Amino acid sequence: MDKVRTGIIGSGFVANIHALGLQHAHNAEIVAVAGKTPGNAAEFAARHRIPAAYDDYRQLLDRADVDAITVAVPNYLHEEIVTAAAQAGKHILCEKPFARTIQEAERMLAAVAEGGIKLVYGEMLCFAPKYVRAKRLIDEGAFGRVFLVRQSEQHDGPHSPWFWDVNLSGGGVLLDMGCHSIEFARWMLGKPKVTSVVASMGTFVHQGRTLGEDHSVTILKFDNGAMSISENSWGKTGGIDDRCEIMGTHGNTYVDLIRGNALITHSKSGYGYAVEKADTTVGWTFTGFEEEWNYGFPQEMQHFANVVQGLEEPIETGEDGLEVLKIMYAAYQSAGEGREIFFPYEPPVVEKPIDLWLKNRKA
Repeated sequence: MDKVRTGIIGSGFVANIHALGLQHAHNAEIVAVAGKTPGNAAEFAARHRIPAAYDDYRQLLDRADVDAITVAVPNYLHEEIVTAAAQAGKHILCEKPFARTIQEAERMLAAVAEGGIKLVYGEMLCFAPKYVRAKRLIDEGAFGRVFLVRQSEQHDGPHSPWFWDVNLSGGGVLLDMGCHSIEFARWMLGKPKVTSVVASMGTFVHQGRTLGEDHSVTILKFDNGAMSISENSWGKTGGIDDRCEIMGTHGNTYVDLIRGNALITHSKSGYGYAVEKADTTVGWTFTGFEEEWNYGFPQEMQHFANVVQGLEEPIETGEDGLEVLKIMYAAYQSAGEGREIFFPYEPPVVEKPIDLWLKNRKA
């Protein structure tokens, strides 16, 4: 195929980023979008000049001219849509987190295997140019043996309001952004096996809005002797703060994804574009230049198109998404029980990962 004819399922914040990213992919074209809220898909299609829009994603999946889809919907809908897409023979890019629960993730992987289709797990930090350069430095041996990867993503709340409801999302900031930080560390270190997880978290700022944690710190130890620290927050004002630090026996690097190529901005009314939100950008902020590119979204979509065409193997797979989910289960259990969780680890069966923390917090 000359072009990967792609449909976007979802018409909100993340779907907008997918559309902007796909428009940069030379071997992809967006042919349709589907959204759950009546009218949203049509407005989205008009804004992005997409030929067709549907209020029912099944109509999009029924189209023979759709080769692949991106899943940009709330977490509780991932299993339903990934399963339906796999049964329809569509290749899939599924946004993070891969699923709400281990059981959902396992059923999704089974459907993908049965459908014989390709799936890419949506972890854009593996494509962010600054982070890609840091990864190359590690692989070139610039730092000797890396023993610490610290990554932090923080702002003052989720981009979509459904994430405040832990029954829809499965958790708080750990599930929303900790999945980025955890997989970032695994990727940087070459995906070694985790040997233990310890975490601490709390709801410090948004007690009236959510049962979920709004700040979390997670420490992983790996079988190669390295460790990682992931700190994630919905409680930090002033826009997005995204950075990492890598330390090794022969050197180190500090990477700030936002500052260094940003406009130092003050606004009384706020602004919004791509990654940023208008209501979080009042006052002094670091306004990103070419935000989608700096965060790696166009590169991620280019990679997805290449995977569908058989030109590349997925950097991030559904199995990676499942492993990240398992680590987050361990983090919630660690924070809830106040102890280190050792691997191999068999996650408890719960309705949602955050229950492993909530049940102890309420006790």
